[in-house]
Amino acid sequence: MKICAITMVYRDYWALSQWYAHYGRHLGHQNLYVVSHGFDPEVARLCPKASVINIPRDDLSHFDKSRGRMLNDIQRGLAEIYDWVIRTDADELICLSPQHYSGFDDLLSGQDANAVFALGFNLGEERDDPVLQDGEPALSKRRSAVFTGHYSKAWVVRKRVGLMRHGIEVRPRFVQRHPFVMPRGVFLAHLKFANTRALSAANSIRREVANSDGEGLPGAAWQDPSSENRKFFKMLETLPHQDWNEIEPSFHARISQNPIREPNKGLIRARSYSSQVKTTLPDWFASA
Repeated sequence: MKICAITMVYRDYWALSQWYAHYGRHLGHQNLYVVSHGFDPEVARLCPKASVINIPRDDLSHFDKSRGRMLNDIQRGLAEIYDWVIRTDADELICLSPQHYSGFDDLLSGQDANAVFALGFNLGEERDDPVLQDGEPALSKRRSAVFTGHYSKAWVVRKRVGLMRHGIEVRPRFVQRHPFVMPRGVFLAHLKFANTRALSAANSIRREVANSDGEGLPGAAWQDPSSENRKFFKMLETLPHQDWNEIEPSFHARISQNPIREPNKGLIRARSYSSQVKTTLPDWFASA
């Protein structure tokens, strides 16, 4: 089975280094594709064995829609060569429970559907967590997590299925009966809040994009990212704790059923439920 992974990045170097190391270990670095939004030699330096595609950054209008359409087209091209195409943001790592799967081949070889979703969580840096050193895997030093439906995203597809708004894009007439597949033991670790030093640098980029010229730019969350960050870290500090073996099955049962189906948009996505507790990752994540 041939599997590749693709992401798009602009100066988010810490996240990109995490993405490259993680998927390179599982898939082979030669099967990684990085779309650099603007020519940046640092991207090639950080991902020396990946294929780097440089695209212009002279017009940010309709930011998310334009990027999504372009990535769907590249993804469909890769699907002519690969059996499955993994597509995540640079700060998103798919982790497979060793109790369920030996690797991506094991998971995907048993799938009848053309897209798979993962149970998502925000990985957070607590006050007493050590500073992450360059090249150090985030999952080896960060243990606190908050499950979220918002990041329970579609992450791998085959054939001509597109990705859109954290879900899958299918023909409107297929929306109501298209399968929604979120297997147990498949997790999306969102690293945005796992490294506060890297987060500060990323925030300046988000403000730059949201306050640039053009139509259809990201909204308030990018215009004032510090507000969202403060809200998350306050929540992480105050949420009650629940054991992983209690919260994971119950949250999966809630998220993996009854997705949002929008025939007018040709969209299927998970519901954006938020966990009201935090949990501690099992030890296996350190080497996921």
